[in-house]
Amino acid sequence: MARDQLEVLNALDVAKTQLYHFTTIVIAGMGFFTDAYDLFSISLVAKLLGRLYYTKPGAPKPGVLPPSVSSSVTGVALVGTLIGQLFFGWLGDKMGRKKVYGLTLIIMIICAVASGFSFGHTPKGVMASLCFFRFWLGFGIGGDYPLSATIMAEYANKKTRGAFIAAVFAMQGMGILFSGIISLVVSTAFDRQYPTPTYEQNPALSTPPEADYVWRIVLMFGALPAALTFYWRMKMPETARYTALIAKNAKQAAADMGRVLNVDLEAEEEKVEKISKGKSNNFGLFSREFLRRHGLHLFGTTSTWFLLDIAFYSQNLFQKDVLSAIGWIPPAKTMNGIHEVFRIAKAQTLIALCSTVPGYWFTVAFIDIMGRFAIQLMGFFFMTVFMFAVAIPYEHWKTHHIGFVIMYALTFFFANFGPNATTFVVPAEIFPARLRSTCHGISAAAGKAGAIIGAYGFLYAAQNQDKTKTDAGYPPGIGIKNALIILGCINALGMICTFAVPESNGKSLEEASQETFGDDDDEPEGV
Repeated sequence: MARDQLEVLNALDVAKTQLYHFTTIVIAGMGFFTDAYDLFSISLVAKLLGRLYYTKPGAPKPGVLPPSVSSSVTGVALVGTLIGQLFFGWLGDKMGRKKVYGLTLIIMIICAVASGFSFGHTPKGVMASLCFFRFWLGFGIGGDYPLSATIMAEYANKKTRGAFIAAVFAMQGMGILFSGIISLVVSTAFDRQYPTPTYEQNPALSTPPEADYVWRIVLMFGALPAALTFYWRMKMPETARYTALIAKNAKQAAADMGRVLNVDLEAEEEKVEKISKGKSNNFGLFSREFLRRHGLHLFGTTSTWFLLDIAFYSQNLFQKDVLSAIGWIPPAKTMNGIHEVFRIAKAQTLIALCSTVPGYWFTVAFIDIMGRFAIQLMGFFFMTVFMFAVAIPYEHWKTHHIGFVIMYALTFFFANFGPNATTFVVPAEIFPARLRSTCHGISAAAGKAGAIIGAYGFLYAAQNQDKTKTDAGYPPGIGIKNALIILGCINALGMICTFAVPESNGKSLEEASQETFGDDDDEPEGV
């Protein structure tokens, strides 16, 4: 532990759990609620978009989005998220967590609404407009990752810090669940108001014009939770670690945290000035000293998040295709367009309710007991086991739907009671304050690079390999079975890379990041 630790930081480390902790969880967590809703709701309405804009008159089956269009509509937000994570992560260390935090929320609100107003005279025009708005939506979402994690880490005490950061991230599961519930409500309302025949009964009437409102309402609804928390996000004070260690304003840090903790704190301006003149911790991101201290750690956080998100986003974004392939969701031609949204949303909601959401909260309950490393290693291990259990006897599961769904749901449970949560928590704890947001953004961006591979790669890989051409007219892929086997191997590789990630459980942020205040012996390196 640093011998010159500031009183204000020590007060945060040892503070008892108070109302402000839960307030911060809600304020930061609603951003993640919105993030998940916006990223995953598109998968619920993708098939409806295919029916509305790509159905050919007289075709035996309703239209589907061509793979290039489907992957773009699904993946473009992930591209925006990756860029936003890098940009806002860097900006959060330069301008402060709070200043940038509000900007990301404004972008998310505006672009979620704009996505629902996507326009165009042709199907390509509508899809291009939707992709444009979803890119900028992803850009705002990207900023929420490093900022939410950093703010919660710097507000929390060291005893329950893991649970608090994991609770913020657990709101992602609630967002996935809520997207399914909203889709169920909207599709049910429209299906009752505009009862229509199935595609087999009457192709021309199976997707009424009013169905165009369904996907627009579902996408726009994501702006509501973000808008509800904007005021409170703007009222939050800047974190003491940024104010004291980066902005060098001891007086403001003590005043802000004194109000939050309801205690009197000494400003310690002389100690802050001494810390600011210290040289042992002034190394830059692109320096030999950073490479020596944190190079392996950054490799660990980026590689595990990258590998996890290939599997996690492949499973989530194309869950409907996997469940349709094994027959749990009926063939499209046996439903009308609005009811198909209902069936897809029902499947996602059930899996989210029974496995995804509980997995997040298991992590919240056990992360400060078991530690980050153990949970991540365990999660990757069981994701590998259950993915192989689903993939290898794949033909068997086509006639045993319930067993397949249980096995498939368990991969979601151990993703969230495992690396999907810990990869978010650890980068917010193990890097120095002045590089914390930046390094978290880099780690998260590596994850989104994996998500992009999952979004684009799985769509093509899962095409039926038994046909010379797919229904959409594209070359065949390797099939869902082989795609799932590859995802199992990726999970196994993630388990190996976990050994590069350090354990930060029970340590202060300064201990976990190896910051040693007061050592003036070495000259700073790098930029």
